[in-house]
Amino acid sequence: MELPEHISLNFLDGWNNKNLEVSEQSQKNIEQNRAYLDNILKQGGTYYGINTGFGSLCNVRIDDSQLSQLQDNLVCSHACGMGDEVPEAIVRWMLLLKIHGLSRGYSGVRPEIVKGLTDMYNLGISPVVYELGSLGASGDLAPLAHLSLPLLGKGWVNYKDEKRNAADVLKELGLQPLSLAAKEGLALLNGTQFMSSYATWSLIESKRLLAWADVIGALSVDGFAAKDEPFKHPIHRVRPHKGQVETAKRILQLLQGSEIQQSKKEQVQDPYSFRCMPQVHGATKDVVDTVTNVVEIEINSVTDNPIVFHDEDAIMSGGNFHGQPLALHLDFLAIAMAELANISERRTYLLISGQRGLAPFLAPDAGLNSGFMIAQYTAAAIVSQNKQLCMPASVDSIVSSNGQEDHVSMGANAATKLRKVVQNVQRVLAIELLTAAQALDMRRPAKTSPALEKIWAAFRKEVSVMPQDRILHTDLVAAEKFLNNDPLELIG
Repeated sequence: MELPEHISLNFLDGWNNKNLEVSEQSQKNIEQNRAYLDNILKQGGTYYGINTGFGSLCNVRIDDSQLSQLQDNLVCSHACGMGDEVPEAIVRWMLLLKIHGLSRGYSGVRPEIVKGLTDMYNLGISPVVYELGSLGASGDLAPLAHLSLPLLGKGWVNYKDEKRNAADVLKELGLQPLSLAAKEGLALLNGTQFMSSYATWSLIESKRLLAWADVIGALSVDGFAAKDEPFKHPIHRVRPHKGQVETAKRILQLLQGSEIQQSKKEQVQDPYSFRCMPQVHGATKDVVDTVTNVVEIEINSVTDNPIVFHDEDAIMSGGNFHGQPLALHLDFLAIAMAELANISERRTYLLISGQRGLAPFLAPDAGLNSGFMIAQYTAAAIVSQNKQLCMPASVDSIVSSNGQEDHVSMGANAATKLRKVVQNVQRVLAIELLTAAQALDMRRPAKTSPALEKIWAAFRKEVSVMPQDRILHTDLVAAEKFLNNDPLELIG
């Protein structure tokens, strides 16, 4: 299957593990671009990173006979990653997005380079990449160096669930290691594909969790016997933020037909964590829309340096590798997603508070049983960690390369900690789901809406009601895994 000229987040979400092909037009663009670069090099002249050193060594002219060695050296010297390995799913995004960027035909690489990366993707060869090492400027240098090493028959890869030496895997598959030509190492290492891949993963996961936040929030509304009045349209018509209006409409739809909503309510108003779900969930949705727009521009851009414009007869050095657009927005997304967990934990706290006819801590025979007391502690601990992770990475910059790279985005750190925040949001929502389901069980025989009863029934197939204390860790993990489903599919 060919990648389209412009890829969207929705397209990537459905891509999964389809085989990848480079289109005829992309192949033509790559060939034209490389032919132009080769011709320019024959004419002499000095071009950054093509026949010079890198970073603060940009004024060191390299002899033409050493240009291939220059590029090989670049990849090896920049493979300085440390820390945890990047999850294989995100490494595959990195491969896909690097192929897409190079296929634009402005990076000066030979078709063999794109084919080598495409073969790795299609054959399931995932380079071992490490989380730490990129400053989010000059490109994601260290991570992309590790991504590129297997092209040279170097480094390590994950292949068929085993970590193996790249050279051995290439030999086993009949693939020859490549020797890089002028510009190619720099084209491979410059780029924002590490940040962009984490951003892609985080946005796809965030959209699923936003759908769950509305569903679980609606379950909690009936579990807590809260009112549906705050979700009615006139309130949102006079403050029509897009996410707010959509959230209110969605929660009201989810509650339609609820027996619990038909019962008389004694309270005049409900706490903010229930009443303000449209405003809070909706604001996060609006941020997700904004960040999606930024990321889609980024993954369809040329982000290496210098850029070879064969159609304009120019080789230009600039700063498209700088991750500031991503860094700022990934920090923003982390903050927005953390708020979903923030408000979710508050609903959990109220569900176990012993109010509105519910047992303290949702524990039958409370006292002998502690119920969900410590599950709320766990949610609180996770929410607190998210607050710590939400310190913006993009406010920092450390001078590197002898001052040549004097402002960096730290977008790579923004990207990796965003992933941790998103994972934590799922855990907190899972805890709320556990407590909301238990609360609904305590309100039987009264039922929630038909749509939410389907969610409750599907969940109860995975996690049973808790009639007395048991090891809750197992339930928490099962609930977290349950949220990997699409709630809309469960409702039908």
